[in-house]
Amino acid sequence: MTTNESRYEIILYWSDDDQAVIAEVPELPGCAADGETYEEALTNVRAIMVEWIETARDLGREVPKPKGRLTFA
Repeated sequence: MTTNESRYEIILYWSDDDQAVIAEVPELPGCAADGETYEEALTNVRAIMVEWIETARDLGREVPKPKGRLTFA
């Protein structure tokens, strides 16, 4: 993972519906992964982030620049 890719905020949470830990990257729409543990979900989503960015570039789509910490109301 390059430096820019490691700067996106990742949100980790337990999902009762999925019975798994979910990792989401809000700045990359649809970029999410799951795992049995927080560590596994984080590892999985980091791989998905790389794929998401590579696919966007291959399709000529803009890749959002990381904004750092996001705030939610």
